[in-house]
Amino acid sequence: MACTRLPAKILNRLFRTMALPTSAAKRLITPLSTQIRRYAAPGEGTIPPSKKKYVPISGSYPLGFLAASAHVGVKASNTRFDDLALVASETPCAGAAVFTKNKFQAAPVTVTRDMLSRRGGSGIRAVVVNSGCANAVTGRGGIEDAVKMGEETDRCFGGQRDGLGSSTIVMSTGVIGQRLPIQKITSKIPSAYASLGSTHDHWLATARAICTTDTFPKLLSRSFTLPSSPSITYHLAGMTKGAGMIHPNMATLLGILCTDAPIEPAPLQSLLAAAIDKSFNSISIDGDTSTNDTVALLANGAAGGTPITDPSSPDYAAMQETLTTFAADLAKLVVRDGEGATKFVTIRVTNAASYADAKRVASTIARSPLVKTALYGKDANWGRILCATGYAEGVDSVVPEQTSVSFVPTDGSPELKLLVRGEPEAVDEARAAQILEAEDLEILVRLSERQGEEAVYWTCDFSHEYVTINGDYRT
Repeated sequence: MACTRLPAKILNRLFRTMALPTSAAKRLITPLSTQIRRYAAPGEGTIPPSKKKYVPISGSYPLGFLAASAHVGVKASNTRFDDLALVASETPCAGAAVFTKNKFQAAPVTVTRDMLSRRGGSGIRAVVVNSGCANAVTGRGGIEDAVKMGEETDRCFGGQRDGLGSSTIVMSTGVIGQRLPIQKITSKIPSAYASLGSTHDHWLATARAICTTDTFPKLLSRSFTLPSSPSITYHLAGMTKGAGMIHPNMATLLGILCTDAPIEPAPLQSLLAAAIDKSFNSISIDGDTSTNDTVALLANGAAGGTPITDPSSPDYAAMQETLTTFAADLAKLVVRDGEGATKFVTIRVTNAASYADAKRVASTIARSPLVKTALYGKDANWGRILCATGYAEGVDSVVPEQTSVSFVPTDGSPELKLLVRGEPEAVDEARAAQILEAEDLEILVRLSERQGEEAVYWTCDFSHEYVTINGDYRT
């Protein structure tokens, strides 16, 4: 769908009146005359052709977990898309979560953190999510609404209660500062429960129900083994949502991961926290952190085997590697769906004195508006990359005369060196333009000539459409 614009004839007349140079007029006309929306505006529900390749057509899902969705109409404008999601374990399971560090934490964050603390991460049955309203900055009433969502979900499971209160993780996403239509939501939770299932279609519909400005549902699944039980095939599934207001801290983003591997609550929390650092906390779309960010991990042990209890065990190490890689792949889908984005950019910072230094530099480059707009304009403006490297706060590893910057193509061809040991290269602009035409790109920054620590970040470019999407987000 093309964006509304003034006819070029009227614009030219306006520019002549303003006495703008021809070159300036062309720069202003071109974006307006060629701007095409690459995202599905809220309410359209269509997946852009370029994003369909990221939507799985099948999956391998963990035993003992079920998923479902239902239509509530949290936003009045949503008359046909499911906006309530439910993921449940057939038996009580271990649960862990990592939350936003924003001081204005949404009611579901507060309620879920308290619930997991009270239970010590055990006896968890479900995750319930609504999209369309974040239930953030809603005061005491918002807390009561989040509690009601959890309690209504609990009632669906029936049976004897264990005296520890709710066993449901609650999440919300959408507009900040508005109360939930809580009666509408709680009235549909039993409907979602009644439609729980284990098929790929159930999981995909549930992943779609947690979306807001996302253009496609983000769902992954995979199988793995553990050293102590090589004959047992375990499964890991995860869904996430997020397209804007994304920057690690936790970087509006929600994630639900489930596994049928047997993991005790304490190691489950440490496994998730470590995985988040190199996945969801290593992405940035716009440098904005949310009030609602939550990533939860559930483990029900339904596949059997020896429970993971010891952080020094081979099983723990294997699970950490599997979970971190999986979480990173899931987080990358968020970046690929960045609001208005046209590029997926890997930023690799190497030869730093510490991992923390490398990550701070990578993070600073990732959230630089000037770097991101240059990438959108396919401009090999490496000076902006270098500038962001230099102002990264709290970094002692940057030595200007030893720093090198390159573009690494995705076609396997040699890197294009832009700066070598502090000295600018004679850049082949034609090759640079060719590299920047691709959807995927890697920026490599070497902070020194000595071997050191490395950090990887994933980000995207800034386009005109980012402003369009966020300019009319509430309306």
